[in-house]
Formats: sequence, C-alpha cells, structure tokens
Amino acid sequence: MDPIDRIRAFNRHYTQAMGLLSRTYLGSALNLSETRVLYELSLGAGQPARALARKLDLDEGYLSRVLKGFEARGWLIRAPAEKDARRRDLALTAAGREMLAQLEERARKDMAARLSPLPAQAHSAAAEALETAKALLTPVTADQITLRDIAPGDAGWLIQRHAEYYAEQHGFDASFEPLVARILTDFLTERDKATERAFIAADGPRRLGSIFCVQSGTPGVAKLRLFFLEPQMRGIGLGQRLLEACLGFARGAGYDKMVLWTHESHRAACALYTKAGFSLTASKPVHSFGQDLVEQSFEIAL
Repeated sequence: MDPIDRIRAFNRHYTQAMGLLSRTYLGSALNLSETRVLYELSLGAGQPARALARKLDLDEGYLSRVLKGFEARGWLIRAPAEKDARRRDLALTAAGREMLAQLEERARKDMAARLSPLPAQAHSAAAEALETAKALLTPVTADQITLRDIAPGDAGWLIQRHAEYYAEQHGFDASFEPLVARILTDFLTERDKATERAFIAADGPRRLGSIFCVQSGTPGVAKLRLFFLEPQMRGIGLGQRLLEACLGFARGAGYDKMVLWTHESHRAACALYTKAGFSLTASKPVHSFGQDLVEQSFEIAL
C-alpha cells in the first residue's frame, strides 16, 4: 500500500479500536464532538462561539445546539467580553469543570485498560509513535523552531538520518554512515567550544535539521559540516537560518574564511551557499559512497 492507503487503514483501525464511532463517549450522555467542545471550553478564560466553531471545524448551528444543551445542564455561562460588552464569551461553570474531570478520569482508565495487555515498554513506544505522527501532520512555522547546541541523542539521530536520507534520495551505500559517525565522534571528543559549534534545529523534542562549524586544520579557516534538513522542513527559510547562524558563529569566533565540500547533486544546498556569498572553488568527478558524483568545494571570506 502507498502511504495514503496505509494512513487511511490506520484511521479505520483506530476509530474502531478506540470506540470513537459509538453514539456516546465512554458511557456518558455526550458524544465525542460534545466532549471535545467541553474540553476546549476548559482551556481558556473565555472565547466566542464563532471562534470555537472555526477551531473545531464544527457547523455553527450544530455548535449552538450543543452549547444550549450545556447551559441547560448548568455547565456553561455566557459573559460579556472584557473589551466588547456586545459580545458574549463562553466559560465553563464549576459543574461543567467537574463533568469534564469525570470524563478525563474515565478516559485515563479506559486507555490504561486498553494498554494493560501490552508490556510496559510498548506503552512508551506507542506514545512516541503517535507523537511522531502528530508532529509530522502538524504544519511547523519558522517561529516555532529553536536552534540549540548538540545534546544527548542528537549524534545518533544525525547518523541515522544522514544514512537513511542519502540512501533513499541519492543511492549512497553503507560507507557513508561511518563517515558521518567519525565526524561526530571527532566533534564530541575533541571539540573546542570557543571555535566549534553545532546548531540543531528543533521544535520541542522533534529534531528538524543541523549544521556544524568546525576547525578545518588551517589557522583562521572554519569548515562547514553536517548541513541537513528534514525534507518536510524545506521552503520555510530554515536552511537559510541555519546557514546564517553558522556563519555568524564563525565570524564571532575570529575565523577569516569558511570552506565546505559537497556534491553537485545537492542542488538546494548549493543554491543556498551561492546566495549566502560562497564561491565555487573546485569541481571534480569522483566515485564515492557507491555512486559517480561531482564533488564541489566552496569558500567564503568572513
């Protein structure tokens, strides 16, 4: 099956396995949509009904009926908005919050029961897999992403992702993975923090890209290494941001020049290097990592 069919198959399995198609949610008087409305109302100090309908992608007429039902049960009040007395914002009452707390407790017990036949390590594996799926299906904006130094676990991720990506996209063989591992081992064991730096792009725990500034072995010359972006992160300016951060660090560390080597097939990266002011200084055909490639060298004065 292709990815679309596989995701659709999971959706069918999950909705049935979790009982999401039942007329009521966890034996309560509410269906799943009504329960989600109750949950969303608990998150803020107050919000207008129209904004809530947009957020949950619910028909405004349907939402209006749900809210009237909540009011009838004593779970909801409508109060004048602080900045516009003509608008009525929605807020849960104490009774509404108590009802939500009961539903939350039922939901936790229900999930614990579904997971109980599995070994404990499978619980964490399932949670991590679902968190990954959520992250992949949630658009990331540039302002959500932070650039941080290398941390435990990053080296393993970089080795794995470089090996996987370049095998899938460029046909590189197994000889590429130990090269990346050696670069990272040298960095982690011999790094001079005053003149060498890693930038890991991350959205919370999710790693999205990297770039490294290291010593080249020639005084005053820095080397750019391990420039990588997850494919879905391209087109939002993250690559340029990583490159600018690396160049900025190199300048601040007192380097006069930065050099790098890459392959002609890495066209997106080469375009970024040229845009940033790098000049192509050498180009030659090579056979590396099981492929016939054109190796290129770039440099920029700092």
